[in-house]
Amino acid sequence: MTRQAVHLGATQETLLIPLYGRAVESRKPEGEAVLRDPAAEAMVEAIDYDFSRFDGGPSLTGAVLRTNLFDHWVRAFLAEHPGGTIVEIGAGLNTRYERVDNGRAHWFELDLPDVIELRRTFVTDSARRRMLAASVLDADWTAAPQAQGGPYFLAAEAVLGFLPEDGVRRALDMLAERFPGALLALDTTGPGMVDTQDSHDALSKVSARLRWNCPDPKLLEEWRPGNRLLASHIFTTMPAEVHDALPPRHQEMIAAMKQQDLPQVRDYRLNLLQLG
Repeated sequence: MTRQAVHLGATQETLLIPLYGRAVESRKPEGEAVLRDPAAEAMVEAIDYDFSRFDGGPSLTGAVLRTNLFDHWVRAFLAEHPGGTIVEIGAGLNTRYERVDNGRAHWFELDLPDVIELRRTFVTDSARRRMLAASVLDADWTAAPQAQGGPYFLAAEAVLGFLPEDGVRRALDMLAERFPGALLALDTTGPGMVDTQDSHDALSKVSARLRWNCPDPKLLEEWRPGNRLLASHIFTTMPAEVHDALPPRHQEMIAAMKQQDLPQVRDYRLNLLQLG
């Protein structure tokens, strides 16, 4: 079988880390996996890339736990708004549509042109699902989801940290102007993790580097009047309904994290922001 070559920019290459994490998790025996993602498994098998460089590090599990929480938030949104619109910002090779789509929602998957070119080898546009090739900072892409209508859930998973702070501010202001009242799920990284990323178990294996640090996600409320931080979690403070559904081994790992009180755990937050 001829495997799919990848020709991605430095930052775009990081999308392969969570893809591999989901594939590894999905292969675990029944009762031991946080999620099932056969689409991710198939992509990893089809792509010509040395994924083994990421083996053995805790970040693969962390990426899965992050995705699992974002999935939970999207499911909760769709339970309230079954015909709502989901926008994946920096979609990469995410397969959230395959995991949580309800058959009624509308999905837009945004990423840079080289990523969308790769994504199109695995995913096809449909009446309810459309890929958009653009930077998050290019406001023109917002016309398509605006034309579809809301309410909106925006997911920016492992994306914004690679922008400088002024880029993040521009992105959030533009999103709030185009999608007022939308929910935005995003992860934030404090200065400690940014300063030590050269020794990070996954980021040290690629050339991209985090540029934005956010020591306190409550600061996002100060950036724009009307922004409201609805939730902010670290891996040891997941919502009870999410934590209690995890396999026992993952619950034990989280309990150990709590006892160790690791700075790299305290430094990384998963947030749900309502845009003003």
